[in-house]
Amino acid sequence: MGRPVEFDRPTAVNRALALFWRQGYQATSLADLLPAMGISRSSFYAAFGDKRGFFIECLDLWAARTLQLLNDQRNGLPPIDALQKFFERSVAEALGPKVNWGCMLVNTVLEMSGVDDELATRASTHMADMERIFQDSLQDAGATPAQAEKMAAMLMLFNEGIRVSSRRRLPEAQQLQSISTTFGLVRSALA
Repeated sequence: MGRPVEFDRPTAVNRALALFWRQGYQATSLADLLPAMGISRSSFYAAFGDKRGFFIECLDLWAARTLQLLNDQRNGLPPIDALQKFFERSVAEALGPKVNWGCMLVNTVLEMSGVDDELATRASTHMADMERIFQDSLQDAGATPAQAEKMAAMLMLFNEGIRVSSRRRLPEAQQLQSISTTFGLVRSALA
């Protein structure tokens, strides 16, 4: 019988997620993960299997948290305000030490396309889930299904762009102005 796991799993996972988010899958070695997580190699393999499977767990957790954030915004605000707040909050929360980390999903698509298409596809699938929430919100705001589909696709492209721009360290004011302009156009299209 193996030894029981002797570490705080949620803390270890959060630390690893941050490392994968900042460095990417390929640049994050097991030698990087173990001290960041505060665990031994044997504990890692016993608890998580291999690095790739563990990365998938972290990627799925990132996606679930992002979808939860989107849904939380939708529960408290009018639909378009909720979407705009989601974008603004993402910019505001990315300031400080995370200023140039981008989005783990977008980063994974960029890093893994053509290298590990299964990981890139998994990240893309999570992004499609986000796009469906954008579409639902737009329909809730009065868009026809066809309008909502087109506008949600546009917002997803904008989402990808704003995440990449954060890695360029564009000033917060510039990013927030782009968000304001985009949602001004969305509101005008729905008026």
